[in-house]
Amino acid sequence: MKIVVLSTNPKLYSTRRLIEAGKARGHQMQILNHRRCYMNITSMRPSIHYKGEAVEGVDAIIPRIGASVSFYGAAVVRQFEMMGVYSVAESVAITRSRDKLRSLQLLSRKGIGLPVTGFANSPDDTDDLLNFVGGAPVVIKLLEGTQGVGVVLGETRQAAESVIEAFRGLGANFMVQEFIKEAGGADLRCFVVGDKVVAAMKRSGKEGEFRSNLHRGGSATLVKITPEERSTAVRSAKIMGLNVAGVDLLRSNHGPVVMEVNSSPGLEGIEGATGKDVASLIIQFIEKNAKPGNTRVRGQG
Repeated sequence: MKIVVLSTNPKLYSTRRLIEAGKARGHQMQILNHRRCYMNITSMRPSIHYKGEAVEGVDAIIPRIGASVSFYGAAVVRQFEMMGVYSVAESVAITRSRDKLRSLQLLSRKGIGLPVTGFANSPDDTDDLLNFVGGAPVVIKLLEGTQGVGVVLGETRQAAESVIEAFRGLGANFMVQEFIKEAGGADLRCFVVGDKVVAAMKRSGKEGEFRSNLHRGGSATLVKITPEERSTAVRSAKIMGLNVAGVDLLRSNHGPVVMEVNSSPGLEGIEGATGKDVASLIIQFIEKNAKPGNTRVRGQG
């Protein structure tokens, strides 16, 4: 098969591993920078061009779309879908998962455990907003933030109100969530491929840091997850419509709660912590599912 990895940086660990894994299984692998792709949008013959040439004969794509280029990246994925090319992550699923508020609303509707979360527009609502998420300490998150950027812990009510006032002053969209103290600054990253959790790791923040992101100096270790955590991760990925996803959970006193569902989960941390060849599992999933026109939009919202 001819498999294209959509990535802006061929040197990234995840991109390199997917290329290696595909070649090892006998596939023709290619990297395309989705920011450099351009499209001919017609009703008869939609096409994608790259550096002056039409992109043809592609059987499957693996989107590695960064949050900063979600709109254009999703448009490129959608164009491949219009051409009948199989995509591991469908365009609707990418945009759905990137919208933090929308994704939490969809998960909530299906009964997935979540931290108590508030969202408001008017400063008049701040007091009640803090009350129904349980009061300070609270976590305040920019909706557009990634890798722990734009996530602030309001340790006291006064601190929380100050952060909310500052974010509102910037015209930023944000949500307020209960702080799950019992998680102890650690979360679980469950890597879902198809209908299985193929690898899981526990991410712990460095001392004094409540965010556990590896990009912020956190550490990762192999973890054994419970059947409930496994089921929650698989169901969350399915609700988002994602075949491959990184589902981030916290262990709370009332069971696992989902923090985020990531449509382009990194491979370096999970492969390093678990020793599993996750890249090859993704390629094997493509081998079983990549048929012309097999892309379908699952779920609504």
